[in-house]
Amino acid sequence: MLSKDEILQTIHMIDQQHLDIRTITMGISLLSCANPDAKVCCQNIYDKICKKAEHLVSTGEAIEREFGIPIVNKRVSVTPISLVAAGCDTEDYVPFAQALDRAAHTVGINFLGGYSALVQKGMTESDVKLIRSIPEALATTELVCSSINVGSTRAGINMDAVKLMGETVKAAADRTADRGGFGCAKLVVFCNAVEDNPFMAGAFHGAGEAERIINVGVSGPGVVYHALQAVKGQPFDVVAETIKKTAFRITRMGQLVAQEASRRLNTPFGIVDLSLAPTPAVGDSVARILEEMGLETCGTHGTTAALALLNDAVKKGGVMASSSVGGLSGAFIPVSEDEGMIAAAQSGVLTLDKLEAMTCVCSVGLDMIAVPGDTPAETIAAIIADEAAIGMINNKTTAVRVIPAPGLDVGDTVEMGGLLGSAPVMPVHKSSSADFIHRGGRIPAPLHSLKN
Repeated sequence: MLSKDEILQTIHMIDQQHLDIRTITMGISLLSCANPDAKVCCQNIYDKICKKAEHLVSTGEAIEREFGIPIVNKRVSVTPISLVAAGCDTEDYVPFAQALDRAAHTVGINFLGGYSALVQKGMTESDVKLIRSIPEALATTELVCSSINVGSTRAGINMDAVKLMGETVKAAADRTADRGGFGCAKLVVFCNAVEDNPFMAGAFHGAGEAERIINVGVSGPGVVYHALQAVKGQPFDVVAETIKKTAFRITRMGQLVAQEASRRLNTPFGIVDLSLAPTPAVGDSVARILEEMGLETCGTHGTTAALALLNDAVKKGGVMASSSVGGLSGAFIPVSEDEGMIAAAQSGVLTLDKLEAMTCVCSVGLDMIAVPGDTPAETIAAIIADEAAIGMINNKTTAVRVIPAPGLDVGDTVEMGGLLGSAPVMPVHKSSSADFIHRGGRIPAPLHSLKN
């Protein structure tokens, strides 16, 4: 049972400290939709999503009203489309993305993830068709998100896929140049992608998941920031304990919402992802948490250590609050979506190299970073390879969501709007990585992958 004090604390966190449920995400298996006729398959996909997620938005809104807890997004993730479409007799996969988009609009959700492929060890014909269709698919849809897994600790890194994704990111930016390269904001390249991630743009419903599932993503950077203000100057063990207790309260709220949504939708409860997901709003920033620990500006020396403490303490507090913690769970560092990160990048203290170092200890990776529009595809591929290597060696999820902003250069700003915020264009190294990327092949898995 929750005590009166805990209830009042939670109300204060919601009212004053930007605490919210960032997303209720329904995962839906589309494996039963497969059909040799692409038109039939697309119709099956549309029909199934509309049927299974029919009450998702209204249920989320009802829980918001009754519990007084903001639920910012209602989303759907689906089986990677490269698997669903593999048996179709078609060369054009864009209609599958458009069917997903129509379904997303019909059920009223914010985003739909799963225009995806898993190519960590090799690419099937279906995988290649899907990847080559991504620029057009993202340009002609509004709510569809795409993700490609190019590496894993067990498989190594598929460098042919990395090269192809460098080209795909560039093409997606060019195809949506009239919107600042917005297509790239809906495209994530993973290493060690997880099957139960509720956050976009990287969510997909893994083949090992149930027919339908409810996953919830909580968020509370503002709550953690306010909690740390009460322990100014205290030792780091006090800081860690404060974050743990705060993460516990945040996750308990997520657990409550997840169980209630599961019951009302008659859908199994999957996981609570307790990631600290920032927004462009002042007071809702992961960067400001790190600065509250004593850093003058996020990105200066000590930032990686502070982020490591934050990420670990969030996980420790969260796992005590829920028996089903999953997804990514930790701290996100998306530059465009974090007011403090934007300011640090604009000041020049937070650089791409420092962000890469920070990804060794955070939840995901290089997220929502704008680079000059003339950045070569090989450079983008090399950035992806670096992040994949961090994930592969450290047995963790890493990702790249980078935006080569068409026509823009260092010092300019890309406006994405809403939760996606605005991204200052950051410099990349001018020295070429082309010969490295054009080798192709596969970087072998590390020795510690051999666990059997």
